[in-house]
Amino acid sequence: MNTLTLQNLKDIVSGNAAAFRRVVKLEPVGGPGAKVFPPTYEGGKYATEKRWFNGKLVDCVLLDSVQSQANRMELALKEAVDEGRISLPVITVDFSKTEAAFVRRVTSLEAPHRIADAILRDSEWRNRVPFRKTSAGKALDNASLQNATELFGYCPTALVFGMWYSTGARGGLGVKFPRAIVSEIIGIGAVPGQRTGGRLDPLKITSSAGPIYETQDGDWTLESQKAKTKADKNGNIVPTLYGKKGKPSEINHGNVTPSLVVQKDQNGNPIDRSGTPTTRMDEWIPIGGFTIDYAQQITVISLPTLRRLRFPVKGKNDADTAARVALTALALCAATLSGEKGYNLRSQCDLYPPDGVPAWEVVGLNRTFSTFSLDAESAIKLFNQAVKEAKGAGLPWHSEGLTLVPREDLVALIVRSRATSDGDQGEEEA
Repeated sequence: MNTLTLQNLKDIVSGNAAAFRRVVKLEPVGGPGAKVFPPTYEGGKYATEKRWFNGKLVDCVLLDSVQSQANRMELALKEAVDEGRISLPVITVDFSKTEAAFVRRVTSLEAPHRIADAILRDSEWRNRVPFRKTSAGKALDNASLQNATELFGYCPTALVFGMWYSTGARGGLGVKFPRAIVSEIIGIGAVPGQRTGGRLDPLKITSSAGPIYETQDGDWTLESQKAKTKADKNGNIVPTLYGKKGKPSEINHGNVTPSLVVQKDQNGNPIDRSGTPTTRMDEWIPIGGFTIDYAQQITVISLPTLRRLRFPVKGKNDADTAARVALTALALCAATLSGEKGYNLRSQCDLYPPDGVPAWEVVGLNRTFSTFSLDAESAIKLFNQAVKEAKGAGLPWHSEGLTLVPREDLVALIVRSRATSDGDQGEEEA
């Protein structure tokens, strides 16, 4: 099989092919019958759905989302940059000399919204120049589908993985770049499992050993006079119980009765599939992973998405193809490097490709396909060659990077959040 060369890539990108595509068949490393645990979403729910396979509707479960796959690919690129294997523009926010030094550094390859993330927006360059006033910030502010040249130079990954500049002055009207690469992993033939929970306390602490009180510093005590106080519903000042009822289990002591792990509402009541609390065990929704027939990773690099981008240099569009080729090579490199790191998606969700990783397909018109092999070293070589040609075409490439420091009020917000954290931190995927 032919290895993809730079000339192949230029011909494909400048032609009319629809996409690069790679479909990897995966299986649980534990073998047939081994359970895999998908990510859970609000309310402890799994993302299940039916999909068409070979003319039949099949039960499927999402094992790794598009957003999560993008994050894994960006981290693979970051590691390649750190190891000096590729040259890539990266913007870094350095927290090391602030009160929030525990954050260390956050880069545009880690921030959820890439160069458009609020972490960068709320940071400064030398002499307290706001990020949006720097050349990189102006490149972001002025970027459009018709002129992505400067953004290409500061954050090409935003053009590959997508970006919406909703954190800027224009809010929801900020510029959007659709994802050029989309990858996800789904479990096919998914059958839900059941999980049990429970704990046997070696100290044999019983629930009657309480009550447990909460102290001013958030610790616990058995002595009511050492507890912090509060007013009850009658206005009387009383010591504060730890947790809801002051039981030893609230401080992680005592036995926990073995039980089925199921989806529950905010009050801890099991719910049915309509979200209604129910005491009928046959209506409860188990949270116990899945057994699957097999899993499948589908990765698509959309060439029409990249062809919509224009890269004028000195008033001419002669560099369009060079930029698109470099971005396609970047997407291929990210997917290839990420795939070679394996498929440990999370605890109890390890997959592997029993038949190896297949070649990339070029999806053409009228169901025409051609295939190319591409291992990690070949992908890196191809990307570095494409970047060299892009620079030769006059395109910017700020591989020296840009280092920012967080604004003082951002640092204060982080420190205050850590001091008052009560576990209500929201989650949002990029």
